[in-house]
Amino acid sequence: MRVLGVETSCDDTSVALYDSEGGVAENLVSSQVELHDVFGGVVPELASRAHLVNLLPLVDALLKRQELELTDLDGVAVTRGPGLIGALLVGLSTAKAVAMAADLPLVGVHHLEGHILANALTADMELPALVLVVSGGHTELIHMPEIGRYERLGGTLDDAAGEAFDKTAKLLSLPYPGGPHIDRLAVDGDPGRYDFPRPLIHDPRLVFSFSGLKTAVRLAIQDLPRPLVDRDVADVCRGVQDAIVDVLCRRLFRAAGDRGVRAVYLAGGVAANSALRTRVSTDAQRRGLHCVLPERVFCTDNAAMIACAGFHHLSHGRRDGLDLDSFARSPLTSWR
Repeated sequence: MRVLGVETSCDDTSVALYDSEGGVAENLVSSQVELHDVFGGVVPELASRAHLVNLLPLVDALLKRQELELTDLDGVAVTRGPGLIGALLVGLSTAKAVAMAADLPLVGVHHLEGHILANALTADMELPALVLVVSGGHTELIHMPEIGRYERLGGTLDDAAGEAFDKTAKLLSLPYPGGPHIDRLAVDGDPGRYDFPRPLIHDPRLVFSFSGLKTAVRLAIQDLPRPLVDRDVADVCRGVQDAIVDVLCRRLFRAAGDRGVRAVYLAGGVAANSALRTRVSTDAQRRGLHCVLPERVFCTDNAAMIACAGFHHLSHGRRDGLDLDSFARSPLTSWR
């Protein structure tokens, strides 16, 4: 089964082809980083307009590279939300047009399910599993008995972990997006200089909070002499990263122990963070839990994960009509 995936939930325009016999055949991404860099973050209207310009040429390029026609496909999968509503509508409208023109089945995919199933692009998933979804907009713990069945165990009460990384990067005048720069600079930071708070670390609930951490970081940076020197920047990056990773891992493995799962997984853009990947892999091995992390290229927004999720929907007979709508916010729910 060949499934075309379309992803336009934020600032990356992406299309992909997933083949059930061979996995990801093609994953094309048109980045908007330079477009939004001057603003220090994503401007929704600019993102939507860029999707309009980039999406159809990407579809054409994918088909040409794979030497396929639309009629050679078996279905179309598209991100329907959550995300920037204008950006989502560009992808959804295009996917509907392709499906209607080629008489193909259409399925809408929840963005978080796509990130979760990015793990299936690397290796077969061991289930039941506990998944930590962590990005700029989400920090959630998802219990996954099987593909298509999801139970949210807890999430952030305020800010997401990725937002804490992004805010820190902005305070340090690091380029956009800030997460990869913090990851790189933290390697040379002094782990003993900043002991930032671990919010709600002793709370019995499976919840997160990063607003207080952001405040502590802001105050620490304000106390530094100007201009900032490389040593100070690296030390702050190390302190912030250590605090966030510590909180995330403690919650992840406590939830995994409570549910008695066989495996743990990471999903979302922050899943590319080196310290988080190392800590999760090490702790999982020590606890005897299966853990194969998604490839970094599939951690950030991409259409391959959407096409893979779409394959599972289609193979179980689920279809959507051309009246399918998008949504800016909505929790991940089961469809099986």
